Amino acid sequence: MAPAALPLLARLALAVAVLALAAAASAAAKCRHTNLTAGFSADLTMLQHQLRGTVRLDPSGACALQLTRFDLLAASPSARFWAAAGASLADLAAGRPFSPLPLNSTFRNATLSLPFSAPLPPLLALFDPDASSDLGHVFLPASNSSTNSTTNTTATALAFPAPTMFDNCLQLTDAYRLRWTLNATSSSVEIGLEAAVGSEYYMAFGWADPKANSPAMVRSDVVVAGFTEEGMPFAEDYYISDYSECSMGKDDSPVSGVCPDSAYDGAGGSNDSTLVYGHRRDGVSFVRYQRKLDSGDAKYDVPVGAAEEMAVVWAIGKLRPPDTLRPHYLPQNHGGPRDGTFGLTRVNLSEAVDSCLGPLDADNKQDQDRIIADGKTPLVVTSAAALRYPNPPNPDKVIYINKKEAPLLKVERGVPVHFSMQAGHDVALYVTSDPIGGNATLRNKTEVIYAGGPGSHGVPATPMDLVWLPDRNTPDLVYYQSLYEAKMGWKVQVVDGGLSDMYNSSVLLDDQQVTLFWTLSADSISIAARGEKKSGYLAVGFGSGMVNTYAYVGWVGNDGVGRVKTYWIDGKSATGIHETPENLTYVRCKSEDGIITFEFTRPLKPLCTGRVECKNIIDPTTPLKVVWAMGASWSGDDLTDSNMHSVTSSRPIRVLLLRGSAEAEQDLRPVLAVHGFMMFVAWGILLPGGILSARYLKSLKGDGWYQIHVYLQYSGIAIMFLGVLFAAAELRGFYVSSVHVKFGVAALLLAGFQPLNAYFRPKRPANGEVPPRNRVLWEYLHVITGRSAIIVGVVALFTGMKHLGHRYDSENAEGLTWALMLWVLSVIVVALSLEYKEVKRRGSDRSVKGHWVLGNTEEDDTVDLLHPDSSARSSESRPSGVMEVQLEPLTR
Repeated sequence: MAPAALPLLARLALAVAVLALAAAASAAAKCRHTNLTAGFSADLTMLQHQLRGTVRLDPSGACALQLTRFDLLAASPSARFWAAAGASLADLAAGRPFSPLPLNSTFRNATLSLPFSAPLPPLLALFDPDASSDLGHVFLPASNSSTNSTTNTTATALAFPAPTMFDNCLQLTDAYRLRWTLNATSSSVEIGLEAAVGSEYYMAFGWADPKANSPAMVRSDVVVAGFTEEGMPFAEDYYISDYSECSMGKDDSPVSGVCPDSAYDGAGGSNDSTLVYGHRRDGVSFVRYQRKLDSGDAKYDVPVGAAEEMAVVWAIGKLRPPDTLRPHYLPQNHGGPRDGTFGLTRVNLSEAVDSCLGPLDADNKQDQDRIIADGKTPLVVTSAAALRYPNPPNPDKVIYINKKEAPLLKVERGVPVHFSMQAGHDVALYVTSDPIGGNATLRNKTEVIYAGGPGSHGVPATPMDLVWLPDRNTPDLVYYQSLYEAKMGWKVQVVDGGLSDMYNSSVLLDDQQVTLFWTLSADSISIAARGEKKSGYLAVGFGSGMVNTYAYVGWVGNDGVGRVKTYWIDGKSATGIHETPENLTYVRCKSEDGIITFEFTRPLKPLCTGRVECKNIIDPTTPLKVVWAMGASWSGDDLTDSNMHSVTSSRPIRVLLLRGSAEAEQDLRPVLAVHGFMMFVAWGILLPGGILSARYLKSLKGDGWYQIHVYLQYSGIAIMFLGVLFAAAELRGFYVSSVHVKFGVAALLLAGFQPLNAYFRPKRPANGEVPPRNRVLWEYLHVITGRSAIIVGVVALFTGMKHLGHRYDSENAEGLTWALMLWVLSVIVVALSLEYKEVKRRGSDRSVKGHWVLGNTEEDDTVDLLHPDSSARSSESRPSGVMEVQLEPLTR
């Protein structure tokens, strides 16, 4: 072709393009039902069924909307494209079908044409009128608006695309996808990670070290994305320095493993990824984040070339929540086969890639919290704002059961379900066959009501109890809803039999996160435990805390086999967990949607001696203190700190095995502190002071020593009895089980014997007469029992301090014990000093030869020990002369 012809061809091509655009604009103008411009484009907002797609005006000029890159999981036969005035439930219910095209099949990257013969509605939705369920929608410019208004609306739609839409998509595995949009002008890339995995899984993606000879996970710059325990998305920058879980560094050791960049504070690491959006829909996790192509962090971030093919790494696996030892979410070992759970590939961000055909389809699409009614514990019903719209699909207010947002409720036929209505008087609970609720008769629909109604409402101050008994005629699927507002509740699965039928008793443990079941027999007990939230393992312990506790741990291994093992825990780290060969029978463990349930039978009293597990005795007559813990993973062989729990009970629950009930373990430290202080005043001050006054104050004139002795002894005994009654009242019983209580009872009896002994005191002989035998025996008995009471009482004080430290793991108990020891030693030193002075005084005063035995040489038998005040007054009327009486020894 001659070079001179090229300008002519260029002019012809330009003319053809101009004519084509003019024809398209003219065709668009020919549709009198809309004033959308030819360049209009808007993305569908995903709410359910993995909906994606872009809506445009049909370029052919027909009155039709064109839907491209359309993905949708199959919906119900009644679902349709829907025209409505807005996105509220009321607007959608008042809408009309936009297209007769059914949506009960799966669409994969499809292109559809949706003709219309009336002005376009403000909202085009994919709506299921039978379930009143919005799968997703797109806002359209109003047909009667001006050109400027339409242009502004179009620009807004283009400026804020749906966060689920990207320019490119790469299929990494059947369950894991990488999506991205390159922003060349801002030198950044927006990345979407999407995987059909459980909510406890992480998704990781990043760039390998370009300086390495071959791509590898080590020294890779990755972003770990997932969801917190509260369901909130996150995306954080990580650097892989070793093939291990992150070690945060102890004793000046460096941080190593798969760690967040922010963990390397000393080296200036930071989180250079920005979370844009995230959700869980239909069992699929999706997180969108943004990162700079070059963050400027040369040590922990890899600079990415916009037009360069680079090696990338990816992985999926279980996520370990933060705990007291590690403040970050940590990815566990991905495990599994290569190219299934981890792998390496090459990506050029500038190349157009679309290998994702159709929506991801998860095996388990139910991502709701689940509650299993056991027939014993009431289900507390409240109401609050919806946090995870649209599942359940009420954007404003939903029903909460046991503090869980509209959970999936599972009940058993023949087992009564107890509801405690505390949601307010504007929420009347009822169980219905209608999935929408809100009184179907108002929508000209019929429904079957199985329980509840207009009167089923209450508030926390005056709750209303509702009991529902599912029977054999109850369908497998019903719904709990509010009578006054639609779509506040969710599904009820009705099944045949279960743990509630197999065990006689059950209780909810602390925080309503674990249910304990049991059945007692003559010499054994069958126990089951079920977690109420997703976890990698479930542990139930018998004790006041996880330390000094016998624990039963149930988990499902990587081979899919459920296991239950027993441990003795004597420390707060992995080295304090010791496996015990306890005799367990009928052992079962399973995980259903991440919910762990395990069962076993064990003897009440182990048939062994000499080993630590032999002390693990269950006494049905004594309250059993039970605690629980959950975590991400467990190992039956080598335990490490990674097996430590991520969530645990805040306090023990006292389970009354015979009664079939439970009560919260109270923090009795304030009560025991008052009890201990009263006992210290009695046994550490008043009673020893009374004895010292009787022994060393007789040199005083008159009977002052005697009055001091009586007052101090009676005061000490009174305070002692008050302390005992105070502790018994708070403990709701008097249990003679511990060493402390046994010594306390012995001291109580000895002290109580002293006033009775004083009441039956024999009269002293006349001056110069030999004391009778019963008088001498009484002296010995009075002195020996009194001093024995002091010794036993002091021992009770020390055992009480030991019991306090053992029960509450108190750091102050040891310090208080040392203080008590110093006090007792001080009293002994004072007594020895007084005894030395008394011996010297008597040696110097023996002008008359005689023998001192035990008696009160200045005592007056007319003094009434039980009424010292009256006795003192009567003694004052007598002559003040002091008479000395010598007691003869028993053997001379």
